Amino acid sequence: MTTTESRLPNPAVLIPELKEIGGALFKATGNGAVPQTTISLVQLRAGQIAGSTYLTVLHTGKLRDAGATEQAITAVASWRDAPYFTPAERVALELVEAVLTPNPAGERVPDELYARAAEQYDDKALATLIMAIGQVCFFLPLALIGKPLPGVSPAEQWRP
Repeated sequence: MTTTESRLPNPAVLIPELKEIGGALFKATGNGAVPQTTISLVQLRAGQIAGSTYLTVLHTGKLRDAGATEQAITAVASWRDAPYFTPAERVALELVEAVLTPNPAGERVPDELYARAAEQYDDKALATLIMAIGQVCFFLPLALIGKPLPGVSPAEQWRP
């Protein structure tokens, strides 16, 4: 069965404040403190963990547009043993996994992981990275419940 529209009507029409919130999140994560490719890697990994085709297609496209190699994009799912990522990208990927994956042995983001992140990022960059994780988490319910069409911009697919 081919679906030609999202399950949910355009959420920006239903909740007009969504446009402002999304714009503020985009502005916060686009402040230049963290490379856009790192943000897209983190958001791609979040989409993979959540099982959202919409988010994985979206962030794969953003990585391609930013010039990321196909090897690096493909290896996001198995980043721990992939040779394509910098130490800063690795700790960012580890952070998003820690936030989105239960840890039955203890807290999700232990002091040791935070310390490694703080070695790679200054306070502003670390706060920006945290906001990038929050940004994708904010939109996850829309992606999973509303089920927008992968590869189709919101303007093209959401009915009024």
